[in-house]
Amino acid sequence: MSLVSFVRIRRNTIASMKQAIRESLDLINYSFNKEVKKIAIKPNMCYYWDYSTGQTTDPRFTAALIELLRERLSPDIDIAIVESDASAMKCKHVFKILGYEKLRDNYDVRLVNLSEDKCERADVNVAGESFRLMIPQTIQDADLRINIPKIKYTVDKINITCALKNIFGCNPYPRKFQYHSRLGEMIVAANKAMRFDLSIIDGNIVSGVQPRRIGLVMASADLVAIDVAAAEIAGLNSRTINYIQLARREGLGNTSFIGKGLRLAYFKRAYPKKGVKKKLLGKAYNLVTRAKLGARFGID
Repeated sequence: MSLVSFVRIRRNTIASMKQAIRESLDLINYSFNKEVKKIAIKPNMCYYWDYSTGQTTDPRFTAALIELLRERLSPDIDIAIVESDASAMKCKHVFKILGYEKLRDNYDVRLVNLSEDKCERADVNVAGESFRLMIPQTIQDADLRINIPKIKYTVDKINITCALKNIFGCNPYPRKFQYHSRLGEMIVAANKAMRFDLSIIDGNIVSGVQPRRIGLVMASADLVAIDVAAAEIAGLNSRTINYIQLARREGLGNTSFIGKGLRLAYFKRAYPKKGVKKKLLGKAYNLVTRAKLGARFGID
């Protein structure tokens, strides 16, 4: 079994977030290799929604992690914040809109658009089939790869997006919709090709069917185990989520875990669950938010 930690962020500040991240790592007995020179951090920046929607990783959470890394490793450690273009999102806009350009300037980190990075081709076998991916140089060169995803329902057949799905965003090819007919297999292929060492979930604000602050940090070195726990918090049965089960069969991790810290049930009760009325409210909220962004930034 793998260890997964559950910690509450007590106050909505960078200092409190850093303390919660520190506690979450200590609970799973995670220690950083002092030989690490380069770190790649993959937040969730799937679209132009800011962190208050629960859809994207809070730049303050990312800042808290950067501060902790520099305390535990070196003040001069090279840190790259990575994301790639998508069908309806461009990094040149999202870095600015979501506050990551400001974070870059304040914390002396690099922002890397993986779609513009040098890449190397890799053929990955999943369930007896071969999938071709391009692996960005920044991911290859990193000594430590840290995933900081969100927990979100999805409207497609994968049901939930969290740690495993966030690594699919490292695929540098922008027109990712072309993979959606085989999305589960492509998620697993991306995780086999680009192995991340650690996942720390920013669950301070979650989207569910509408945003809610539940103040959660989760950490695990096992992306499969943390996704199983995240699915349970969201009220979903991971045994019915095919790509999570496929990831287990492909050797990416365990579906059994030992919880450390607060009880999972504490956060499960707080998570905004599905329901017909709530689902409609959530859709309405997303439409209004998209319209506001379009008016402000000229985004479709």
